[in-house]
Amino acid sequence: MSTRDRSSGGSRFLYDSFEAAHARIEANERVAEERWNGLEYRLGQIEGTLERLEKRIWLGVYGVAAFLLAQGAEAVLKAAMR
Repeated sequence: MSTRDRSSGGSRFLYDSFEAAHARIEANERVAEERWNGLEYRLGQIEGTLERLEKRIWLGVYGVAAFLLAQGAEAVLKAAMR
């Protein structure tokens, strides 16, 4: 029993519904907090994955650019040898 119903002398049934509602609200807040923490954790994982993917993409882009430059240099050298 809470201190409210003892001090006022009212029936415990007068306050039980309010206490149950308060407990339900607190439980919902805890669930929302855990969901938010889960979302933040997942977002961190997604951001890490995107950073790794971006590095791989840039590595591919630089690889293609290096290949094209090497082909161009080879063509220039062959043209100079003729």
